[in-house]
Amino acid sequence: MRWADGTADRTARTLAELRARRLVRPRMLIGVLANAAVVSLVLALPFAASGSPAEPVLPAPLAYSVFADAPRAQPAARGLIANGRSPVTTTAEGTRPIQQYTLSKDDTLATIANFYQVSAEAIAFANGITDPTTLQIGREIMIPPAEGALYTVKAGDTVESVATSFKVDPAVIKSYNRLYFEPEHFAPGQLVFVAGAALPALVYQTVAAEEVRPSYVSRPAGPAQVTRSGRLAWPVGGVITQYYWGGHKGVDIAAPYGTGIAVPEEGTVISTGWVAVGGIHVRVRHENGLITGYYHMSAVYVAVGQKVAKGQVVGAIGLTGVTTGPHVHWECQIGSQLVDCFSQ
Repeated sequence: MRWADGTADRTARTLAELRARRLVRPRMLIGVLANAAVVSLVLALPFAASGSPAEPVLPAPLAYSVFADAPRAQPAARGLIANGRSPVTTTAEGTRPIQQYTLSKDDTLATIANFYQVSAEAIAFANGITDPTTLQIGREIMIPPAEGALYTVKAGDTVESVATSFKVDPAVIKSYNRLYFEPEHFAPGQLVFVAGAALPALVYQTVAAEEVRPSYVSRPAGPAQVTRSGRLAWPVGGVITQYYWGGHKGVDIAAPYGTGIAVPEEGTVISTGWVAVGGIHVRVRHENGLITGYYHMSAVYVAVGQKVAKGQVVGAIGLTGVTTGPHVHWECQIGSQLVDCFSQ
């Protein structure tokens, strides 16, 4: 600092002498003095920085009170479940849970299927039931969440092989069972649901064409046939409760529960089992492209592929599906068109 001050003093004296001799103009003198002051300041900075540092000023301590009886907050650690929360497993949107049902003495697959709005075939497949007429009272069975197959994955299975066996797209299995996100659910022993699966038909009882089983079904006494213009015989003697018309593509014939239903012509059984609305049914292909169908049955006595004779009993009057009383819904089809059975 003393060196810088001395330099400034000498510069000032030199400038004064120059001015006295009139060698420096006033304006020039002001500029030189300003430059000298800047130089002095710059030279003084290193000396100021080398001095002892000033002591830092600390803020005054905050005054606070401690209440011994006040409760202290306990923060919940991340990743832990705090008290008061009940973790639950939720069902994915668009799915229904698998329900359990205990069989009683009055149960049939048809009545259970009606109640849960799935087919008797779906319930039978889910529980390994092969004889629908013999159910074990007290047994707990599984009810599928919808129409389809509850399937236990076996060793060697793939999503594609299971999809092929049930005639569905592999995406159906992956989507419903969330296999895109949780592929570990498709492993041996795991239960998966195959929506819309093609299920094996149930055979309630198979009888040969020439056999008669009066203990199970019987044709009602009295006139079983009514004179009409068509060639097809009625499938059952009873009372017509609804004819064929634009909004009803069949003929409804009411008869006592369990009455036998017979085919009017020989043919081959092409389908049996449960269908939506129609309940338990049988369809038979006859000559000349005619197909007859019988719905709302309580029992089926034939199997798919079986040859049936004219007048053979193929099932019994029931209440399955959507119905207000025991009857058969009788349909006739030629090609892809439903036609009036009385015109055939």
